[in-house]
Amino acid sequence: MVPRRLQPGDEVRIISPSRSMAILKEKQVEIAVKRLEALGFHVTFGKHVHSHDEFFSTSIEERIEDLHNAFLDQNVKGIFTAIGGYNVNQLLSYIDFTLIKNNPKVLIGYSDITALSLAIYQKTGIVTYSGPHFSSFGMKHGFDYTMDSFIQAVTNDAPYEITPSESWSDDPWFLDQEDRNFHEQKEYLVLQKGKAEGTLIGGNLCTMNLLQGTEYMPSLKGSVLFIEDDYESHALTFDRDLQSVLHLPDARDIQAILIGRFQKDSQVTEEALRKIISSKREISHIPVIANVNFGHVSPIATIPVGGKAIIEASNGNCLIQIEQ
Repeated sequence: MVPRRLQPGDEVRIISPSRSMAILKEKQVEIAVKRLEALGFHVTFGKHVHSHDEFFSTSIEERIEDLHNAFLDQNVKGIFTAIGGYNVNQLLSYIDFTLIKNNPKVLIGYSDITALSLAIYQKTGIVTYSGPHFSSFGMKHGFDYTMDSFIQAVTNDAPYEITPSESWSDDPWFLDQEDRNFHEQKEYLVLQKGKAEGTLIGGNLCTMNLLQGTEYMPSLKGSVLFIEDDYESHALTFDRDLQSVLHLPDARDIQAILIGRFQKDSQVTEEALRKIISSKREISHIPVIANVNFGHVSPIATIPVGGKAIIEASNGNCLIQIEQ
């Protein structure tokens, strides 16, 4: 089920199901609000978005209240997560998924929000979106690609492609908006050639793996698996986290794999990626594309969890088309 597209005049609600919005700089919030208002949206905030404890999150009860209220409020048409973190999976057994299924809405975020996005898709069949947080909209420079993909994904029904951006950056932009370094984006890295179609399932790899063996993990049967990780990951952890996914019973029917660009501090090199992927005999027959524009390096594409994708990978030529 694809939720209703966002339109100018819609109210969008900001919630903090992971870390608190209290960690965001006031200027970043101001830029984000203005950017969303320029699209014609009316921005509102959950009751507890600024509450925080010693972990810069807040109680399960407060986070659940804001989540449920956002879905129940008939004026709210889209729900943006403020930022990622580490603990959104605490919420899963407390969520009223029937409430959500009866009130389908656009939900968008990435990183730790992967657990929430996948759980909602699995329990309700509603397409969710791996894409920018509310905080991401506070980025002053280098946001055009992210914005364009967001608009393509959540405001119209037309198919769209996830093409390489002209440049990319791994700067901690949220600390200094002006100290930015952009690198030329080359073509995506084809690790294995091929063509495939499937249902998009994925997000942050280590977060997705928290759902293994639970009722919240979607099937990988017929999937286009898209995975990424942040600077805390490195070649060894990525290798074993990917292997863990490939041990799942339905993994034998994965149709293709997309890998988001790694942050520089992870030190996952092209050579390391090639060795890791070539060691996985289970996926030797499917296309694998790396350095795709999603994850913790900006800019990022918006990807519908539960949406359909067409993948073509050959030397110097890739097609990643999202069918809506």
